[in-house]
This record gives sequence, structure tokens and C-alpha cells, in this order.
Amino acid sequence: MNERKTETLVRNHFSQFSDSIIIEEQRSDNPKIDKLLKNASKKGGGKGYPEFIISYKTNPDLLIVIECKADITKHESKEQDKYADFAVDGALLYSAYLSKGYDVLSIAVSGETKNSLRVSHFLQLKNEKVAVSIFDDTLLSLDEYLNAYLKSPEKFRQDYNKLLDFTKQLNEKLHGYKILESQRSLLISSILIALENPAFKRSYASHKKPENLAASLVQTVSDELETANISGKKLENLQIQFGFIKIDTSLSKTENILREIIDEIDENVNTFIKTHQYFDVLGQLYIEFLRYANSDKGLGIVLTPPHITELFADLAQVNKNSIAYDNCTGTGGFLIAAMRRMIADAKGDEKKVKEIKAKQLIGTEYQAHIFALAVSNMYIHQDGKTNIMNGSCFDDAIIEAIKAKKPTVGFLNPPYKANKKTDTDELEFVLNNLECLVDGGTCIAIVPMQSALVTNGKGVVIKKELLKKHTLEAVLSMPGELFFNSDVGEVTCIMIFTAHKAHPKNKTTFFGYYKDDGFVKRKTKGRIDALGKWTGIKEYWLTNFINRKDEPGLSVNEIVNAYCEWSAENYMETDYSSLCAVNFEDTLHDYATFLFANKVVRCVSDESLLPKKPAIDVSEWQYFALTDLFTITGSETTPLLDLEEYGKGKYPYVTTQATNNGVASFFDYFSEQGNVLTVDSAVLGYCSYQSFNFSASDHVEKLIPIFDMNKYTALFLVTILNKEQYRYNYGRKCSQSRMKTVSIKLPSKNQQPDFEYMENYIKSLPYSKCI
Repeated sequence: MNERKTETLVRNHFSQFSDSIIIEEQRSDNPKIDKLLKNASKKGGGKGYPEFIISYKTNPDLLIVIECKADITKHESKEQDKYADFAVDGALLYSAYLSKGYDVLSIAVSGETKNSLRVSHFLQLKNEKVAVSIFDDTLLSLDEYLNAYLKSPEKFRQDYNKLLDFTKQLNEKLHGYKILESQRSLLISSILIALENPAFKRSYASHKKPENLAASLVQTVSDELETANISGKKLENLQIQFGFIKIDTSLSKTENILREIIDEIDENVNTFIKTHQYFDVLGQLYIEFLRYANSDKGLGIVLTPPHITELFADLAQVNKNSIAYDNCTGTGGFLIAAMRRMIADAKGDEKKVKEIKAKQLIGTEYQAHIFALAVSNMYIHQDGKTNIMNGSCFDDAIIEAIKAKKPTVGFLNPPYKANKKTDTDELEFVLNNLECLVDGGTCIAIVPMQSALVTNGKGVVIKKELLKKHTLEAVLSMPGELFFNSDVGEVTCIMIFTAHKAHPKNKTTFFGYYKDDGFVKRKTKGRIDALGKWTGIKEYWLTNFINRKDEPGLSVNEIVNAYCEWSAENYMETDYSSLCAVNFEDTLHDYATFLFANKVVRCVSDESLLPKKPAIDVSEWQYFALTDLFTITGSETTPLLDLEEYGKGKYPYVTTQATNNGVASFFDYFSEQGNVLTVDSAVLGYCSYQSFNFSASDHVEKLIPIFDMNKYTALFLVTILNKEQYRYNYGRKCSQSRMKTVSIKLPSKNQQPDFEYMENYIKSLPYSKCI
């Protein structure tokens, strides 16, 4: 075997691109790279010498590092930790060191001929701990590597985080300049539009007086929009929205402020838009600017996170021939997500791309300043002719104008009711969107969960109207903190309808429990895909939805009508497959801790009463209705002020807290008998066992056993019932009526619950001796 042959193949491949790259072997003349490799020896304790180090002349942030082996059996070890002996292992070692200063594409190559080459690629961004596999098993051109790197999900996350950091700094700066939160996005959008004009981009820095630059900016925006076929009243309205720039003291009177803002927008935001096309940047800026001072929450404006607008386009299977309509356009996020998918489907057909931008993206927006952002957003993304109307989507003239365009797909995130008595119901907007679609069109809406749960009153009337005219295909429960970045706590769901086809009486509707999108909260960035989980989760959700699978813990198909709750939480089967000894041990540990912490017992040990039982097997368990095991009723509410008059004592005061066994304190008074289970009905349905007589706060429900329950069977049941918490949230509380519909899976004997097994199983676990 001759490793030189492998190196020659690699060298010949990359040498053809020598005009745009710098190829170095074994060592680098770049002091920064040399320093990073100082301790990167494959054998430990010395300098690292990669076969090839490649730098882009025009993109110095990215390095390519290559390791070669002649023998294809030495391509990659099982644990990727034999750095000197295997190509992949060595490449990843160098990547780990170089990524402390660069984005690194590491390439492992093995084999001695072109036809036998094995190639593996990994991308590790600067300061990231993990390298992700990327590309196929072949060497690519330098342009292909660069473009794929720039468009990769990993690079997008990195750039998006930088954009969020910049936005935070910009927001603080604009706040210091006393520019209103609602005007900040308009300012940014005007700058982005003006920067599309080559003459403005060349000359804006040369203006001597700030008022001249402000006037030039506004005039350039007006000229650019006019060239995009925006005229008449629509243009006048937009000119009014952008007019504040000419009279703002900071922007038009103070030296250098506006010019510096334009510089920063061009460098940070414009660059992002050019790299990551068809992303709702203005929408995200709007969310960021209003996060700490959301003056529009009272108007019900809750902008949809971009990963959800992307999900909508995928759920609707938008293609190059789709015509998309959003009757509550906002900043245009749904239309931009649809445009992105349409253009991808056009596969480079420029004529079709032009048609998509000119004719196939339609919107209606009521509020003038949001309308200005939507038009700006579509312009920035080179929408040839903006088909967004400023007005009410319920206006007859607008409805007829939209119908004439024959939209095939409808998207919406309607304004959420601030006043439940006077504001338009969210489902009214869904009906309005459906009315405008062609027969068989797909409407997808994200609405408050309460819209799906309503079972009486006006809400049911609208639900009946929906099913009378259209088919409810699916309802997908969304993450509880989806709108965290907008500082809105609304729990939501996605509804999917087929337009103008009445819902068949016996048709099943698909319900998905899509609560975990992989996003996490970060202090300065809000709720983001920091762990890179979203792409995989989205594919999992889409596969589940497309195949309409019943999957415990994720989805269920059910026949429903207008009087039913439209939510997965109501119908879905609990996933018991993950139930194990640890779940029961945690319950015992928490209960023992409660007893000790409140001096009910003097000591705690992890000893068990019986020998350890074998692992539980839920496959033989049976379902039992909760109402066959318990009488479900409320407790008497005792005000805390009344209890304080009785003074401290030995009786627990049970509240809706999910810690300390639900007990807030102890008083010399009780209103309820012990040896019952209590459940928090305020939100999540936290279940606990109360062995003592107790008093209770509001929203504490009792499960009184109709069998001979002891503390061991009680704690077994507490563990099972706490697996039901997924059914409940701020939009769907754990009420008595809902609990009465629940069945739980339990060990059985002769078709009855096997309480003896439950008792002995708990006795076999740690801490059972001290409870």
C-alpha cells in the first residue's frame, strides 16, 4: 500500500482550483493555523501535521483539512479514536483543534485509485464541539463545498445566532436614539430596500447633512417600490409609514447616526439575506424589537416562528404550481416560506420563478405599519409584483379579488382575541381563508388551543360551520412555549382543512402531539434550535403526518364532530413503553423526602421491604377507567388567611404546586379525609398521595378510592397518573370532567386490577421501608 498515491489523487483534484484557494501540506505559513495545530499530534504530545490544509482566498472563515490512507480498511475506526491509523479519526482530530479558530470541513480519503476511493466529509463550525457528517462519498468542486457550507443548517444556525446578537445590540442602540419599537423594523426595511438601489448604495456615505441622507433614503424607497408596480393609494400609504425617517431627530438631525446604521445593516442583515434566501428576516427583527416592549400584543399580533412557517409549507406540500394566500399576512413569513419551497421545486426554471414571484403569492394585511413590513419583505426577496392588499380580509371586494386569483393553499396565524366578547373569533379567520380557496385547496392555520377545545357557545357554531363546508384533516398540538420570543404564553395548535368538501360523518381526523420541536431557551437569544434537532424532528413529524400513523405518545386518528375537543391530548394513548423501575423509585424518593423534610419521619433510608422484583412488563397490563377506581370530586377551598388564624399544626395544606407532595405548609385544621390522591386541576394535573387529613386551596381535586387502597398501591397509582400530565396545559386544564374520560393501564389479574402486585412491587423498591 502506498499512501503517496492517495495524496497524489487528492492533490490533483484540488490543484485544478488553485486560482481560488491556497493549498498547504503538512504545515501552514498562517501563524493562527500553526498555533492551533501546536498540540494536535495524532500520537499525542506534539504538533499535528495534516496531509492537506486548504484555505479559500475569498472566504477566510472556512478551512478544509484532509487526511489520507492508502488502505480502505483503514478509513474509519468504530470509536473514531485511532487518530494515527485511520483517515476519519485523524481528520476529526485536526478538526477539533482547528475549529477553535475556524469553521472546518474535514475530509477523510482512503484508496489508491479514483474508482476505489472512499471519501467522508464532516463540518465542524467554530467553537462547536461536534462535527456533523455532510456530503456524499465523492470529492466535489471547491464551489460545491463553499455553497453547501454557506447553505448548511449548521451554518444557518451560526449566522442566525450572530444576527440575533447584532439585533440585540441594534435594538439597544435604537432605544438610545429614542426610535419607537414599532418604527424600528420599518427603518431596517427601508434601508434594505434602498440598498437594492446601486446608486444609493454607492452614494449614501457621501451625504454631508443627515437630513439629506434621510430624504434620499425615503425617496429611494419610494422609487424602488414604484418600479415594483406599487402605485396609487398603496404607495401613498407606504410613503406615510416610512415618512417618520425624514423628521426623526436622531435620524435626520444628528451627524453620522443614520449613515452608521446603514453601514451596520448592510454588513450584518443584508449579508445574511443574500446568503440565506427566502427567510423572514424582517419578521424576526420585528419580534426581537418588540420582545421587551410588545406594544402590539393588545392587538393580538403574534408572529409565527420561521421554523413553523417552513413546516406549514411542507405540510401543504407546496410546489411550483401552488398559489398561496395568507389573509392575516403579518410580515409575510408564510408567503416567504412558500416562495422558498416553490422556487426550489422550479429547479432553476427562471421563467417559472418569475411567475411564482409575480402571481402566486397573495396576502391581506389590515394594519398599515405591518402592511408596510410585508410589502418590504416581499420586495427584499425580489417578489416581482407585490400581491398584498391593505385592508380587511372580510371586505367583500377583497374576498372577490382574492378568489379571482384562485389560491390553492391558504396559510394563516390570525390575531388572537384580547377581548373574548368583542374581538373576531380566530376560527372566523379560518372560515374566511377557506372561502377564498379553490375546491380541494388546503388551508393550514395556527390558532389558540382553546379554539379546538370549545364544546359550547359561539365556538361550536363556528366549528359546525367549518365541518358543514370543509373537511378537518388534522389537528397538531404545538409546543407550549412556541411564542416565547414574542413574549406570548398562548398554547396553540395547527388545524389543516380541505376546502369546499363537507366533512364526512364517519371520517377520521388525524391528531398529532407535536409538542417537542427541539428548541431550547437561551438567555440573550430567546427560544432557538441551539442543539440542531429541528431538521430531524420535522422529518419525523412529516412522516408521521403523511402516513397518518397511530403512535402512542405521538398521534392518533379519531372520528370527531363539532361538539368534540379537537386535540391529540383528548384521544391519544399514553406511551407506557418507557415506564420502568426508575419512574416508581423517583415517586418513592420524592415522597420519602417530603416526609423527612417536614419532620413526619425522623430518618430516611433507601432500604426496601421486599427483594427486588423483575423488570415490569406492561404488555400484559389492561386498561381501567379512572371512574372504576375512584370517585372524582372537588375539595373544599380553604383560604390561607383562615388557616393562619388556626395557626401552625400537623395537617397538610395541599395546593397546586408540583413540589413537596403538593403541600405548601401545615396548619391546625383539616377539611378533607386522608388516604386519597389529589390532583392539581389548575394546569398540569400533578398527582400526589395524601395519607393524612388535610385542607386544600382552590383547584385541588380528590380521587377517593373505591377499593381498599394503602400507601403502596397509592404510590404505584401516583406514578401511573403522573404519566398523564402530557394531556394538560394552560389551554387544556386537568378538570374533573376530563379526568372522568381517562383510562390508565395497570397490572391485572382475572380482568381486575392486581393491587397485590402493585403493593409488592413498590415494597421491592428503594425507600419503601421508610415511608
